Amino acid sequence: MSHPPTAAGASGPPRANAGPIVAVLALGGIVVSLMQTLVIPLLPQLPHLLGSSASDTTWAVTATLLAAAVATPVVGRLGDMYGKRRMLLVSLVLLIVGSAVAGLSSSLPPMVVGRALQGLASGVIPLGISIMRDELPVERLGAATALMSASLGVGGALGLPAAAFLAERADWHMLFWTSAGMGVLATVLVLLIVPESPVRNPGRFDVLGAAGLSAGLVCLLLAISKGADWGWTSGLTLGLFAVAVVVLAAWGWWELRTREPLVDLRTTARRQVLLTNIASVVFGVAMFAMSLVLPQLLQLPKATGYGLGRSMLTAGLVMAPTGLVMMAAAPFSARISAARGPKVTLMAGAVVVAAGYGIGIALMSAIWQLVLVSCVIGAGIGLAYGAMPALIMGAVPVSETAAANSLNTLMRSIGTSVCSAVAGVVLAHMTVTLGPASVPSQNAFRVVMVISAAGAVIALVVAAFLPGRRAATPDPSPVATEPAKTH
Repeated sequence: MSHPPTAAGASGPPRANAGPIVAVLALGGIVVSLMQTLVIPLLPQLPHLLGSSASDTTWAVTATLLAAAVATPVVGRLGDMYGKRRMLLVSLVLLIVGSAVAGLSSSLPPMVVGRALQGLASGVIPLGISIMRDELPVERLGAATALMSASLGVGGALGLPAAAFLAERADWHMLFWTSAGMGVLATVLVLLIVPESPVRNPGRFDVLGAAGLSAGLVCLLLAISKGADWGWTSGLTLGLFAVAVVVLAAWGWWELRTREPLVDLRTTARRQVLLTNIASVVFGVAMFAMSLVLPQLLQLPKATGYGLGRSMLTAGLVMAPTGLVMMAAAPFSARISAARGPKVTLMAGAVVVAAGYGIGIALMSAIWQLVLVSCVIGAGIGLAYGAMPALIMGAVPVSETAAANSLNTLMRSIGTSVCSAVAGVVLAHMTVTLGPASVPSQNAFRVVMVISAAGAVIALVVAAFLPGRRAATPDPSPVATEPAKTH
């Protein structure tokens, strides 16, 4: 199956199997995002289940975050060099192996190893978007990439009730064996249906650049994730922040001077790419804040006066419609982008997210109110996430699509890490006493929502400086190609 590479905005040959390709790639994205929410229902029980302290068991989450930060940009560059489908399959295999290791674990060390291996699969979503750019005709590309981008939120929202149900009704190891089974299904379908892209950007892999970026990101995200446990002014936290600044500055100097960098910073510095990535950080904050605030409000005892006293399963079911709304928003995002440009879509998403958190500040006393809030926020995130790939792909060469989309995904992950740290500080310091324990106060949740609404307003302002409709036109830079093998 050999054909010239196609790009967004270019007229490519229609493919009879375009629909199955989109469905399989979106499934892969949902499987990966499901993996990220698997342990949420287990977090209160992990110290008992793994025979470890509560602070140590947070590594089951931190390890996934750090591995994803390291893997996403590296896998994107390798996909541009050696084949996006190939690296997609590698990522899915890592997810399967990591799920199996976690499924066999009964102590903390193998659980952390398994969760780290799962985190290495986080490049599936940017790789899927990049394959779509290479394989789909232009009339299908907008809606397809919007759906793939939204799958990050869709899987998380749908995975929470499913994980809670399994955690309550079955052995907790089944969570990970279910993840492994879904990973096997996605792998088989990719082998059968998804073609290898003929687009290549051959050259030398920037090992030093990969090592520098990985070291800098690990230091930065480790300080953000564990700063609350270690103390924000402790020597370890401040030292990690300092090392991150020095290492990332040195990495930037190297990337600007090496002939074949891991990340083309000159392309990344283009206004359209830079501003989209900044907005992505803010939307990462917005999406994760909802996942932190609403389940806690639902599960806090009614004795607080504002908690609803519901189970984790109920909390998951309340969050589940958010995923469906994100999925439904994907085609609307594509239509707005086609008619008015992705800049307008991104701005509309920011307005809707800000409105959702504004509603949440006032309405948090009944289940239907929280469902409404989560759906409004989900609609805004779906619109915004659908616009981001169009903005990125409209400003980078076809041969750098995977690397550019991977960097954009990384920016969202940094946003979720920042959100977790900021919300954690607010919820830990604004508390009320309930019996022998302290729990977050109602005003603490409102403060987190105000911060998230303000972030959405900042994203709106940032998006206002993006170029207009011409953003949807792809960079015409020449690309290197290599025939794809028939499978």
